[in-house]
Amino acid sequence: MAAQYQVSGESAAEISASIEAGVVRGDWVAGAALPSVRVLAGDLHVSPATVARAYQELRQRGVIETEGRRGTRVRSRPSVAVTRAALRVPAPAGLRDLAGGEPDPRLLPPLAPAMVAVAASIDPPRGYASAVTMPELADAARPRLLAEGVPVSGSAIVVTSGALDSIERVLTAHLRPGDAVGIEDPGWAALIDLVAALGLRAVPFAVDDEGPDPESLAAALRSGARAVVITVRAQNPTGAAVSADRAARLRELLTCHPGIAVIEDDHAAELAEHEPCCIGPVTGCWAFVRSASKPFGPDLRIAVLAGDETTVARVAGRMRIGMGWVSTVLQRLLLRLWRDEEITALVAHAARVYGDRRRALLAALRAEGVASFGDTGINVWVPVPDETRAVAALRDRGFAVAPGALFRISSPPGIRITISTIEPEESAELARAVAAAVNPAGMAPPMR
Repeated sequence: MAAQYQVSGESAAEISASIEAGVVRGDWVAGAALPSVRVLAGDLHVSPATVARAYQELRQRGVIETEGRRGTRVRSRPSVAVTRAALRVPAPAGLRDLAGGEPDPRLLPPLAPAMVAVAASIDPPRGYASAVTMPELADAARPRLLAEGVPVSGSAIVVTSGALDSIERVLTAHLRPGDAVGIEDPGWAALIDLVAALGLRAVPFAVDDEGPDPESLAAALRSGARAVVITVRAQNPTGAAVSADRAARLRELLTCHPGIAVIEDDHAAELAEHEPCCIGPVTGCWAFVRSASKPFGPDLRIAVLAGDETTVARVAGRMRIGMGWVSTVLQRLLLRLWRDEEITALVAHAARVYGDRRRALLAALRAEGVASFGDTGINVWVPVPDETRAVAALRDRGFAVAPGALFRISSPPGIRITISTIEPEESAELARAVAAAVNPAGMAPPMR
C-alpha cells in the first residue's frame, strides 16, 4: 500500500511530509482513503505509534480527517495548495451548474466607473504610516450597521480581507490549537476547513429556519466550546436567518457564558432581504462581520469587522505585523460604492431577484412534495436519504448540485442548490428532477 501511494519516511515528520507532498501532487484526490495505521506501519517498518503521530499532525493541520468506519481520508478541501490537475473540475459542458454558491454575474454592479473615480482621487499616494483602516470608511460603516439594528455604537471597527479572514483573525486572537469552536451543522464548508486548518476542534450545533437551535448550542457550550460562529442571515447552506425571538433566546443563553467569543457572520449583507437580528454583544468578546463580496462581487475581498475594543485591537495589531492593512484603494472603492445611489439601487434589485428565484424554487419543490429550506440568500437546502444517489440522478438530468457532505459534520444528508441563476420559469423542471432524485421508486420522501 505504501509503495502504491509512494509514502516514505522513518519518523512521523517524514511520513506526514511524504503524504502531504502526495496530496499536493494529486496522488490523492479529495476523499481518497489512506492506509490504516497498522497497514502503513507494516509497509514502512515503523511502529504504529509513529504513523499515528504522523496522521495526528496532518489532521491538526487540516490535510486529512478520520471518519469512523470510513477510516482516514484526504479532506474535501485540504489546507495545502494542490496542483491544477488535482483541483475539482467544473461541471461538464451541457450540465447546468447549480453547485458553486456564487452570485449571478449579471446582477453584480459594474465596478469600472467607481474604480476610475478612485484612481483619480489618489493624489498623492498614501505611504506605509497612513495605510490603515480609513476613518472615513469606519465612519460610513457605523451608521449603515446601526440603521439595520446592529449594535455598533460603542464598537471599534477594522477592515479585513473578507468574512473568512475576519473569522480566522478573531479565532486566532482568542483561541489556541486544541480549543473547541461551536459551528453550525450543516454550515459553511470553508469555515469547517478553516477550523481544522487552525488545529481547533469543531463542536457542531444544529440549525433550523430561525438559526441555531438553543438546546444544541447549549450542548456545544457544555462540551467546552470557547467560541461560537453564527450566521445571522442567508446561512450557507440552509438559508436560515436568525429570528428576533431566537436571537433573544440565544442572547439569554450566552449571557451565562461571559468568557465565550461570539462571532456573527453577515456575509450576504445587502443581498439578504431580512434585516439581521443580532445576538451580541452579550459576552466579553464579540465580533460582527459584514462582507462586501456577495453584493458587490467575489473579487472584492474586503469586509468590515466591528467588535469589542480588545478583539479589534488584537486583530488590527496582528495585521500590522503581517499583511499590514487592506489596500486603501479597495477601501476607497467600497466607500464610493456605498455612496453611489445607482449602485445601491442595483444591489437592492439583485436582492429582490434572488428572493423571487428562491421562492419560486421552494414553491415548486413544495408542489412536488419535497422538503426544502431557504428563507434568505442564494442557496436552497434539500434533505435527501442518499447524497451520492441524489447528486448522480440530478447529473443524469442535466443539473450539477453540491453534495451535503461538504457542509456537514454529523447532521443528516442533504444537497445544496444555488439558485442565483435559476429563472422562476425554470423552477418546475428543476423541482421535478429533484423530486425524482430525492424520492426514487420505493423510498418514502424525507419529512420536514
